[in-house]
Amino acid sequence: MDETSKEEEEDSTFTTISLADEAGCSRILCPRPGSLLSKMMNADMDAVDAENQVELEEKTRLINQVLELQHTLEDLSARVDAVKEENLKLKSENQVLGQYIENLMSASSVFQTTDTKSKRK
Repeated sequence: MDETSKEEEEDSTFTTISLADEAGCSRILCPRPGSLLSKMMNADMDAVDAENQVELEEKTRLINQVLELQHTLEDLSARVDAVKEENLKLKSENQVLGQYIENLMSASSVFQTTDTKSKRK
């Protein structure tokens, strides 16, 4: 037997995979698909995948929640701006009406100031 066959027989849980070199100069050891090590690695990977899936779902949920809150904030901000504009408009209208009422009062004899002492005498 040559050296490569001897190594494969001694360690049956690993298989040799050749990388890039046709002459077999560059090799790595990988677990055989049916070996205990392979099953353990698959179980570990499944656990990691499940954890990653849970983390990914949680991140997605949080991202969606943040986006929803951003949209709500934008809506509220737009509403505040609209209310501010309406408030300024109403203040301006109130000033105009106040001035109009003052002018009417000053033009009317009913609202003229009178000297009560001089009328009583």
